[in-house]
Amino acid sequence: MNILTKAVTEKWKEYTLINDKRMSVSLLNYGGIITKIMVPDRDGNIENVVLGFKNYTDYKINPAFFGALVGPVAGRIQGASFQLNGKEYLLEKNHGLHHLHSGANGFHQVIWDVQPLQTDDTVGVKLTHNTAGSNEFPGNVSVAVTYTLTNRNELTIHYHATTDNTTPVALTNHSYFNLNGNAKHSVKNHVVAFNSDSFIELDHELIPTGKQLDVKQTTFNFRNGRYLADGMLTPSEQHEIASGGYDHYFLFDGIGNIQVTEKKSGRVMNITTSQPGMVLYTANTLEKDMKLANGFADKYMGVCFETQGTPASLHHKQFPSILLEPNETYQEQTVYSFHIK
Repeated sequence: MNILTKAVTEKWKEYTLINDKRMSVSLLNYGGIITKIMVPDRDGNIENVVLGFKNYTDYKINPAFFGALVGPVAGRIQGASFQLNGKEYLLEKNHGLHHLHSGANGFHQVIWDVQPLQTDDTVGVKLTHNTAGSNEFPGNVSVAVTYTLTNRNELTIHYHATTDNTTPVALTNHSYFNLNGNAKHSVKNHVVAFNSDSFIELDHELIPTGKQLDVKQTTFNFRNGRYLADGMLTPSEQHEIASGGYDHYFLFDGIGNIQVTEKKSGRVMNITTSQPGMVLYTANTLEKDMKLANGFADKYMGVCFETQGTPASLHHKQFPSILLEPNETYQEQTVYSFHIK
């Protein structure tokens, strides 16, 4: 097992975690961005299963948040504002009238402090950052995010945060997965399975209404597994609102377990998370002019599994709270494991 370090710019470095099973994960200290996850298919071909830019300087803007570590609050905040302890907090309006992924001061544009980590059977890096009043959310938040790769082809992302004042925290990773490898095809052929009875309804501005919709007899029912193409090709108001696909928050029934299968390559990805739910996003609005490592971006070229708490809870109290108190510790974990079927 090994860790390689490469200078990308004067301040940016890329760290590549390599295990003994020919799997590797590359990430930047800028934005904690995962640039590559290289895994074999059933024929032994090592290919990248996440989307990333060909030119690393494009990550400076990164409008699609490729591979980014998103926070302090991932997702959309209605009206770019929220009430907390009798005070209204006004946020940057960077998504129409709303706030998306913590705006210009979000973690996806931070140069993180990095500490390499290695044991006999793991390699990893620990990223740390303190907001110290650098964003519009209350309080100062100290964050540590650890990426660890094992010889079992498991990538673990562990999130840890504390604050000196009550504040919302909802962290996630925004990688776009494509198990075809090297983005050869769209993700329509991916079969996804997870346990969820309900998802949160969106209005025409992609803002959660607060209403939970039952997945029964809909293309939002993934209990027995379904092709992502079902949500792209089936007429439905919620799919149409999301530009012809999925961009919805699902509440897990119990422990979050997601299985993703791409039959031609034989690749299977299992995701296990401590988070209460996730946003399933099928790249419905991906802009075609973005030059990726393997060709140009296009609609449905990747799928995001944004395991996280939902910022809808700031306006709709029936959802699990994302508020972190000074006497609490935010600790969440998501594990991505890869194998061949």
